[in-house]
Amino acid sequence: MAEDNHSSSQGIVLPNPSKVGKEKSPADLSNPYFIHPSDHSGLVLVSKPLNGDNYSSWKRSMIRALNTRNKLGFINGSMLAPSKANNPEGHATWSRCNDIIYSSIVNTCDPKIADSVNFYSTAREVWEDLDTRFSQGNLARIFEIQRDTTLHRNSTTTTDTTA
Repeated sequence: MAEDNHSSSQGIVLPNPSKVGKEKSPADLSNPYFIHPSDHSGLVLVSKPLNGDNYSSWKRSMIRALNTRNKLGFINGSMLAPSKANNPEGHATWSRCNDIIYSSIVNTCDPKIADSVNFYSTAREVWEDLDTRFSQGNLARIFEIQRDTTLHRNSTTTTDTTA
């Protein structure tokens, strides 16, 4: 039996109580800092690039892809950068993960959109900018379509009653 584990009377392996609550190893799959060998700066997480019109489905796909890699914290703000002065190793690890996520987001955008977010320094800033710009959808176009549909119905109704 490994020294980090204790066994119970049922033969179940329990964590060593002295290790519970300790920081996770970067090699631990559940650690947000874990980088799989397939994770790299050229990684494309979703098959359909963000073109502006498909933001809702792109966002859902990206959230799923980031969640499977335990990286949502980098875009929702729960994984803040450690202090570079107080924790240089932690900051370097965070920065490496942030850069992979940043690149993965940009790699799944239309080139014009990708160019527009190139100067942000964190994946969270890119995510927030894209959300601000595209989460609204094309409200003006939606209004036009609804108006045209209503006008068409009204003109059809008016024509039918006069005949």
